[in-house]
Amino acid sequence: MGLVVSHITFDCADPNALAGWWAQVLGWERVWELDPADEEVALRSPDAMGTWLFIKVPDRKSSKNRVHPDLRPPNGSDQATELARLLELGATPVDIGQGDVQWHVLADPEGNEFCLLVRTPAQVADDGD
Repeated sequence: MGLVVSHITFDCADPNALAGWWAQVLGWERVWELDPADEEVALRSPDAMGTWLFIKVPDRKSSKNRVHPDLRPPNGSDQATELARLLELGATPVDIGQGDVQWHVLADPEGNEFCLLVRTPAQVADDGD
């Protein structure tokens, strides 16, 4: 049997703000914070299958992420709608050398890259992908 993933951790300057931003993006809820001064904040998916932890660190992000989330539009939505929503929330388009691709590479307010894919979960399931 393999290991079980507990959570994905993001080093950041302001865990409270970044967790709040991602909570809006993902529709996840804040499940705990550690005192003092919001140095650790955790979000959990509604199905309790995923947890992201945001930890305060003194250094700033200095290069491209080596690991990043790939996000799909939810069923009933589409890439264009979600892209507009993400940009309105403060995501910024970034060029990491991806060239001409179907997905969008964006960065959160602290510069962490993530991708917005084209197909919804239902579209992926219908294709047997």
